[in-house]
Amino acid sequence: MTSRSAQGRAAPAVLGVAISLLIAACASQSSPTPQATAAVRPSSPATINVKQPASGAQLSGTSVHVVLGITGARIVPVTTTAIRPDEGHVHLYVNNALVSMNYGLEQDIAVTPGTYVLKAEFVAADHAPFNPRVWSAEVFFTVR
Repeated sequence: MTSRSAQGRAAPAVLGVAISLLIAACASQSSPTPQATAAVRPSSPATINVKQPASGAQLSGTSVHVVLGITGARIVPVTTTAIRPDEGHVHLYVNNALVSMNYGLEQDIAVTPGTYVLKAEFVAADHAPFNPRVWSAEVFFTVR
């Protein structure tokens, strides 16, 4: 009789373990975390820099002409999910706000008097960043 009551107590314990394993397996099937998604992005050999305006420049007017340089990759005009590490677009940021998703290395941006921080990012042809991200150095300028 003792063996039967031991079996009766073991069955719920085994069932509890099985349910716990099933819950854990289902949880692992959930959507990927942002870290996991970022890990599957390709890296890029590209480097990008701001050639104009020069850091520390004192400018006047209502627009600033921005000239970028890129090495190790090329700008492509087509958005696609068939990404390559050496092809992409440029995202331009002013004061940490995205102001342009550009398909070239030159453009004019509207400005008013003030101090600005400009930086560019080379992104894949699907407009998502590479991993690691490809940023230019920040350029500081003032408009009078």
